[in-house]
Amino acid sequence: MTIDANTVEEYIAKVPKERTVAISKLRDTVKNNLPKGFEEGISYKMIGYFVPHSIYPQGYHCDPKLPLPFINIASQKNFVALYHSGIYANKSLLDWFVGEYPKYVKTKLDMGKSCIRFKKVENIPYPLIAELCQKMTVEDWITLYEKNTKR
Repeated sequence: MTIDANTVEEYIAKVPKERTVAISKLRDTVKNNLPKGFEEGISYKMIGYFVPHSIYPQGYHCDPKLPLPFINIASQKNFVALYHSGIYANKSLLDWFVGEYPKYVKTKLDMGKSCIRFKKVENIPYPLIAELCQKMTVEDWITLYEKNTKR
């Protein structure tokens, strides 16, 4: 499910009604807990949080015209997704998240490399997502990104 939107507000307005509250709350959770420096906008046709060119002029190595992506929120066909690049790039962060998840949600964690899937919006662990967002600064993310892409 792709949502064509030019702004975050437009994206949320186009989300299926049964997910609007969850997507809005997830957005607020991320925005209110990310360290200073990340910016919000539409990225890859999702709500995105990224390192702007003003901080990291090199941009994303796959397309330097794009800012360095970090977190995305999306309403997919069968689930709400949170994409977190830091989890993909930092095994200790991944291990922490996987270990903490059962303390918040009784159902099995549905996760890909960077994608955390929530098939039931009532199972989104907002306090855990808030803590996850606080664990990596812009500087931490740039250092980790460069370590993993400039070998």
